[in-house]
Amino acid sequence: MNRSLSRRNLLSSLAVIPAVALLAACSDSSEDAKAADVKPATPAVPAATPATPVAAKAPDSTGDVDMTELLKPGALPDKQLGKDDAKVTIVEYASMTCPHCAHFAATTFPELKTKYIDTGKARYILREFPFDPSAEAGFMLARCSKDNYFPMVDVLFKQQANWVGVNNTKDALLQISKLAGFTQESFEACLTDQKLLDDVRSVQKRGADEFKVDSTPTFFINGKTYKGAMSIEEISAIIDPLL
Repeated sequence: MNRSLSRRNLLSSLAVIPAVALLAACSDSSEDAKAADVKPATPAVPAATPATPVAAKAPDSTGDVDMTELLKPGALPDKQLGKDDAKVTIVEYASMTCPHCAHFAATTFPELKTKYIDTGKARYILREFPFDPSAEAGFMLARCSKDNYFPMVDVLFKQQANWVGVNNTKDALLQISKLAGFTQESFEACLTDQKLLDDVRSVQKRGADEFKVDSTPTFFINGKTYKGAMSIEEISAIIDPLL
């Protein structure tokens, strides 16, 4: 990932980011990797629907992490939904430009929130793992939204096709941001906040270095690692035995 972009370059680069940037939206790569070789995280593939519904099988975990280390404060305070004392903790590393992350946000997260988070059974933490300047900008705008972090993330995921890979990402993001209460001035102030940009990148770097995150979405659920956009049935199969 190119880390040479300054705050001013980040803002100006949003006007010229090509659609090919989408190829790297869900997968990390070295600076010399070719776009064609980038492989996004594979979303969970649902089995053929049987005549009589059966309980989904929990996806296999790809590893373990120390939850004490995972939950230590990072460069930015965690954005959380749910109670601190919930039996299940879900940490998702996502990229705002990742279509698999947007799919999870649209198809799984609403029921996850209703079924587990709002009922006090699980808490959910979202961490920034941007793969490109557009994703960095999206997360910065969400952070600048203060208490509206999650609503802004939700809007950006729902509107992903309208601002990712378009001819002028900056203008597209500005129009969306204005609907969320930003002005031209507050929009530009947010995207030229060098400390915020550095902190978002630090969250991403820590995820990669300490917890081996290399694709999005990546989930850590009570110390187990799961990669890819899971269905509500699959994530329920992981959560239910933990309750």
